[in-house]
Amino acid sequence: MKFGSVERPEIIDFTLPNDHSETPRVLKETSTNSLSVHVGCAKWNRQDLKGFYPRGTKDELEYYSRQFNSIELNATFYRIFPEDQFKKWYDKTPDGFKFFPKLVQNISHLKRLNEDVYPYVDEYLANAIHLKEKLGTIFLQMHGNFAPKNFDRVVNFIQKWPKEVRLAVEFRHTDWFNDETVANELYDLLERHSIANIITDSAGRRDLLHMRLTNDEAFVRYVGANHDTDYSRLDDWIERLVAWKGYGINHIHFFVHQNIEKESPLLSGYFIKKLNEKLNLQLHLPAHLSNEPRLFE
Repeated sequence: MKFGSVERPEIIDFTLPNDHSETPRVLKETSTNSLSVHVGCAKWNRQDLKGFYPRGTKDELEYYSRQFNSIELNATFYRIFPEDQFKKWYDKTPDGFKFFPKLVQNISHLKRLNEDVYPYVDEYLANAIHLKEKLGTIFLQMHGNFAPKNFDRVVNFIQKWPKEVRLAVEFRHTDWFNDETVANELYDLLERHSIANIITDSAGRRDLLHMRLTNDEAFVRYVGANHDTDYSRLDDWIERLVAWKGYGINHIHFFVHQNIEKESPLLSGYFIKKLNEKLNLQLHLPAHLSNEPRLFE
C-alpha cells in the first residue's frame, strides 16, 4: 500500500488529533454496552507476507484465518468474484472469522457512483452475501480526485444502499474534511444512515485523521511506514480505543497495512497483545508471533 508513503517518516508528527466534538455523543447514543473487536491484515498472499506462513502451508487463507479473526479483503476491489468463491472462503474459515471486503472499482473509480453503478452493486452484493454471518462491514473507497462537487452522487448512493448491510466509506479528497460546511453535511448524512466514516492513518495524509465517528463503529485503516514509529503510533491508537470504549463503542475494526506488507502480521500481533491487556480482551494471538522481537530494533 503506497498511498501516503513518505521518504522520512521520522520527521512526521504522528500525534493523533483530539476527537471530533461529536464523536463521544455518537458513541454514547448508539452504545449497546457490548464490544466486538476485529484486527487483521489487508491480504493473505504468501508472497506479500513472507515469513508469516510456516514451511509446508498448503492453504494460506485457512492458516491465516486461524491466526487472525478478520481480513480487510482488498482483492474484491479489482473484480466481482462469483458466489462460489465467496462460498469457498466461507467454508475455509472458522466460526467467528469475518471478511471486510472492498467494493469493486467499477462502482467507486470507474463509474464514480453515477446512476449506472447499480447493476454492479446488485451483482456484488448478490455474491458477497454468501459469506453469511462472516460478512463484516463492506467498505467503499473513493478515488483521491473524487471531490465534494459530486456530493449529490454520494447522497443518492447512500440513500439506495440496503440498510441491512453494514457499509463504511473512505474519502480521500482533502476538501471533504478541510471545508467545514462540506464536512458537516457529509458527517450528518453518514450518521443519519448509520454509515461508518473510515479513518485512515497514513504518514503522508494526516488530514484523513478526522476522528469523527458517525455510528457505533471505528473502522480504522492503519498504514505503517516500515519504521520504528509504527509501534508508538499503535500505542497511541490503543489509548484512543480505550477512551472510545469508555464512551460505549460497539465495534472496533482495525486493519494494519505496510508499504512492505511482510511486516503487517507482526505489527498486528503486537497490537492484539496490547489490546488484550488494555481492554481486557481475549483475542487470539498468532502463535509464532507471540514472542517475536519488535521490528526495526
